[in-house]
Amino acid sequence: MRIVSGTHKGRRITPDKSFKARPTTDFAKENLFNVLNNIVEIEELSVLDLFGGTGGISYEFASRGAEKVICVELNHRHFAFIQKTVQELGLEQILPIKSDVFRFVKSCRQKFDMIFADPPFDLKTLNTIPDLIFEKELLNENGTLIVEHGSKNDFSSHPNFTEKRTYGSVNFSFFEYK
Repeated sequence: MRIVSGTHKGRRITPDKSFKARPTTDFAKENLFNVLNNIVEIEELSVLDLFGGTGGISYEFASRGAEKVICVELNHRHFAFIQKTVQELGLEQILPIKSDVFRFVKSCRQKFDMIFADPPFDLKTLNTIPDLIFEKELLNENGTLIVEHGSKNDFSSHPNFTEKRTYGSVNFSFFEYK
């Protein structure tokens, strides 16, 4: 796994082999950020990264100059890895939080320009994530939610759905606050 672009471009991030997280592939990440570069100014964003895993998406946003990134991860080993990596890379704009994503979202009082959620593809409540985000009004005006998911999920009928992008086996569904 590597950071694709920005101040830390090319930097390799290597969790140990027993890590259970499924990081977003470099190919998918590179394509996702190519799309984002055409629709937003990453330098000005406040970002919420849900199901942080290895922290790869948070590092990518921070490396590209995002103003603030909150990375939520429940697994203790994954959280410790994210904390260590943030410290090693000096990415002070990333705030790792050890919490259950659903509990965090329900109690969150902040709003964000961009929310990225990469839940386990077999998570039974994966389809509820967009509803929860919009119910809790966590996006700023013109904010974007991106949910990474497998091919079995279809969000196209959601009222805030705007598009789906597929890169190999990785799918990104985009939603906008209207």
